[in-house]
Amino acid sequence: MHEAQIVRLNRIEGQIRGIRRMIEEDRYCVDILTQIRSASNALAKVQENIFKGHLESCVKDSLSGDDSVDRKAKIDEVLDLLSRFR
Repeated sequence: MHEAQIVRLNRIEGQIRGIRRMIEEDRYCVDILTQIRSASNALAKVQENIFKGHLESCVKDSLSGDDSVDRKAKIDEVLDLLSRFR
C-alpha cells in the first residue's frame, strides 16, 4: 500500500544527504535553505498521501461498519490528526 511512499522517502533521504553535504562544504545559505524547503515539501507530500490512504481505507471501513464506538473513535482520531497537522 505504501510502496510509492517508500520511493518518495528514498528520494528525500538523498535530498537530506545532499543538504548535509552542502552544509559541510559551507555552501551559500540561501541555496541550503532552498533545498531544505524542497525536502520539507516532499515530506509533507508523503504525509498527505499516507493520511489520504488512511481515510480511504481504515476510516472508510470504520465509518461503514456497525460498531458505533469504533466509528466515534475513528472520527475523534481524524479530528485529532487534523488539529495536529494543520
